[in-house]
Amino acid sequence: MKLSVKVDYACRVLAQLARHHGEGRLAHIDELAKTEAVPANYLVQILSELRNGGLITSRRGKQGGYVLARPPEKITLYDIVKLIEGDLLELGGNAEGQSGRRVQQIWRDVRAALEAKTKGYTLDMLVARGPGEMYYI
Repeated sequence: MKLSVKVDYACRVLAQLARHHGEGRLAHIDELAKTEAVPANYLVQILSELRNGGLITSRRGKQGGYVLARPPEKITLYDIVKLIEGDLLELGGNAEGQSGRRVQQIWRDVRAALEAKTKGYTLDMLVARGPGEMYYI
């Protein structure tokens, strides 16, 4: 399993929005792109998906920008990955052969554990708490 660069960028940009949640200001694309080292043209697409998926809201115009649609502690890594990529672990194959059903069951268990783990991490956990302080996941 490999997470895409798009998921990485989405997590970083959402973490940046979480840092400023509740300040009453909107973040601009150029600011987000520079701060999180995300190409601005690609960021436009990502922000559109995040907005359409209900994780952020936006306002157009000169005073426009982006903010989280809900508090950082209410947005999980699972929400982000599911929105950008779909299922965390897409199961293929079939349950044929002598071992097929058991293999399928184990992969379902792995997927359930991965989903549970990603649901346990929220955006506020991705945000550094102070100068030089990191939250390790």
